[in-house]
Amino acid sequence: MASSSSSSSSSSDVYAWLENLPPIPQWKTDSMSMNLCPFSSIPSLKLSIKNNNSSFSLYMCRSTSDLRSSCLSTLKDQFACPKSREVSKKLMRILGSNTEEQWMRSINLAITNWILELQGENADCPSSNCKTPSPLFSYSFSTYGLWKVQLYCPVISMLVEKSSSPSPDENLLLSLNYHQLEGVIQLNHKNSQLRTITHHSLSICADYNLPLSLWSSKTFSPNPISKKLLDDHETVSFLFHNIIENVLSYSPNRSISSNLLRFPRSTYSENNFKDLFNFSFLSLTFIICIYEATSDLRSSCLSTLKDQSACPKSREVSKKLMRILGSNTEEQWMRSINLAITNWILELQGENAECPSSNCKTPSPLFSYSFSTYGLWKVQLYCPVISMLVEKSSSPSPDENLLFSLNYHQLEGVIQFNHKVIIQEKWIEVRVNTDNIRCDVMKLVTDKFMKERGAGTSEKHFPSRIALQITPTMQANIISISVSKSSENPTREIGTEKSIEASFEPPNPHMGINFTAAETMTISLKPWKFEQSVHGNTAILNWFLHDSVNGREVFSSKPSKFALLQPKAWFKHRYSNAHRPFTRQGGVVFAGDEYGESVSWKVDKACMGESMKWEIKGWIWLTYWPNKHRTLYTETRRLEFREIVYLTLV
Repeated sequence: MASSSSSSSSSSDVYAWLENLPPIPQWKTDSMSMNLCPFSSIPSLKLSIKNNNSSFSLYMCRSTSDLRSSCLSTLKDQFACPKSREVSKKLMRILGSNTEEQWMRSINLAITNWILELQGENADCPSSNCKTPSPLFSYSFSTYGLWKVQLYCPVISMLVEKSSSPSPDENLLLSLNYHQLEGVIQLNHKNSQLRTITHHSLSICADYNLPLSLWSSKTFSPNPISKKLLDDHETVSFLFHNIIENVLSYSPNRSISSNLLRFPRSTYSENNFKDLFNFSFLSLTFIICIYEATSDLRSSCLSTLKDQSACPKSREVSKKLMRILGSNTEEQWMRSINLAITNWILELQGENAECPSSNCKTPSPLFSYSFSTYGLWKVQLYCPVISMLVEKSSSPSPDENLLFSLNYHQLEGVIQFNHKVIIQEKWIEVRVNTDNIRCDVMKLVTDKFMKERGAGTSEKHFPSRIALQITPTMQANIISISVSKSSENPTREIGTEKSIEASFEPPNPHMGINFTAAETMTISLKPWKFEQSVHGNTAILNWFLHDSVNGREVFSSKPSKFALLQPKAWFKHRYSNAHRPFTRQGGVVFAGDEYGESVSWKVDKACMGESMKWEIKGWIWLTYWPNKHRTLYTETRRLEFREIVYLTLV
């Protein structure tokens, strides 16, 4: 089973020979051999398999002097062929520098012995004619910024350029011959044209006579192989990551490390990545303009950036960006944006004291977005409190510390509905029920800053009413609508308790006494009252917070001055007492365990398979009554939103 070769320079393919051996049980040792020097004219060097005590091993026929000359000549040609030269480079890289040196010392020791034997056979043969047969004596490779050449050559095979006489004695000659040259040549290279773009960054500058830098990205080095900057995936992902990271750096309480900020690799290959990149940079520019731009530049630039952020395309792109960021990063993103918006609105109010905050709307359409998936509708809300409409407020105006605390918060809301399609005999029933309604008022500055500049972390608005309307947009296909919750019919416990209260209201607003006489009735009520109602084909859901003392709706009423100063009033210490109608953070959660009543629509069966568009419209009221801070100031603000969701009738 000898291997054949097309030329003397072709190396013996031992691997292929081993690969083509028959199955082990069929081995016949007398016929399984390979000629390592197939073109030798005398008995050649062979590789065969020998049976030793029922085990198989590889051995080579030992080379005698008559074999050595012809075989070495053939092997030398095989070593020197271009393929062997390329393979040798790869082998050296695999071996590593230390093993490579030992390998070459073994090879060149054998070469030295061979050349000395040739010189002994022919004293007239100069050593310069006995070149090293291995092309491995030198190889090179190139990498970015570096050229490297590695040299190995036995001294005996080097050209004798000059020598003196007499010839050296035998011992000296032995010492001179048994050495090898080992050399490394490394050159750094740098193209002057490339050097100007090797490290650079993106910058936002104010275009004055002398440009004023407002922001710069981290420096990056594009791949020199890429003809265009955006052809390099690493550079694009680096810039996108850097922009997101810079927006998040303006968040008051950053809890996500930049090392944990990861995006799916598919993000960079999607068709809309260009829009994601542009919107992210637009958001960063908006923040930079608020904090870094000069006052003469800020007004006109912010007006333009606000219009760009509010356009329909930006609104759609913002939804996709929020999905990529994930919920935790999304919250930090919106706190960064809305902190900047709050500062901007306060600046506008400072410039024009007659400008009410209700006229300074949030410029970002990201304050609400929605998405629809199988069995679920979700609406996400973010809005700085300062940009919400003031429905009513009392006088006198709040002091500076309280005003700081009230302004530097944002409303964060989540509205989730489960929906189900049930196919009946003569119609399609669409059933919708509450999964989660969550509403929180979160601070936009740190606790330390809130205590130093504000009235403390406990002085903030609280949710006092939430109203939602769910409407199918195609009214002609609706047969009927049904709600599952009846109107309230509470049990009343009539009491005969009589009370007397005294009242005196002097000019000083911090003092007040009230005297009244009345007969009271005791009614057991929960703080939050939930109602369902119908208007046409629209389902209306309402959550009202009631005063636990007099039963009035909080959003539409005002406590007496006596109640505001009473330390045991229900709204005092409202985030820590055992009977609080809020979470510990001051928000509310309405879940399916208590508010899971459904609303159902009967839809014409001819609509089977169609996608229906539904409108979710809502209002959220936030109210401030003093908690621990001594003040008579109260106010109620309102936010309105509208989102479209979809449902397929299958």
